[in-house]
Amino acid sequence: MPAIASRKSYRVGRSKTGLGLFATMPIKKGTRIIRYFGPILDSKIPAHDEIENKYLFELNGRWTIDGSVRKNLARYINHSCRPNAESDVRPRERKVFIRAIKNIEPGDEINYDYGTDYFKAYLKPIGCKCESCEKKRKKLRAEARAEAAKVKARTAKKLAAQGSNKGSKTKAANKRKLNGHAVARANGRARA
Repeated sequence: MPAIASRKSYRVGRSKTGLGLFATMPIKKGTRIIRYFGPILDSKIPAHDEIENKYLFELNGRWTIDGSVRKNLARYINHSCRPNAESDVRPRERKVFIRAIKNIEPGDEINYDYGTDYFKAYLKPIGCKCESCEKKRKKLRAEARAEAAKVKARTAKKLAAQGSNKGSKTKAANKRKLNGHAVARANGRARA
């Protein structure tokens, strides 16, 4: 049986994406952190099937947990593409537990992967704001800036090289031989 974290091992706090659930004590890998709970909705009942909010946790094709109740602190756990927890879904018991898959240190945000359906419906349009995706985007932006700077430097170097070649050709074109001697022209006129 997995260890169960005490209620004092986490707190709700401010996160990059709004509110989040943070560890206040070390949580070992494999520890059951919190239960995701709320009213059980049956998709066969039309009134239940029409409920639409971001806190619905689908157990299977028929049963869904409406986690929007205020006592459900598990609803504050945010999505991450590289999570430190996962959902332990038990459809027959109609329960969901959030379990640590890594050791979580005090101050770390507890997060799990919401799955592809939720990601496509809610997160993809605005862009994933989890720490790993933010780092990935930051790295891509830095690489794009470095590449743009290289292209700009190459273009400036080419223009400078072309400018110095044009300058020597222009000087040569401005010189005119007069009786076998080279004479520079100023303003299009030959100097004597």
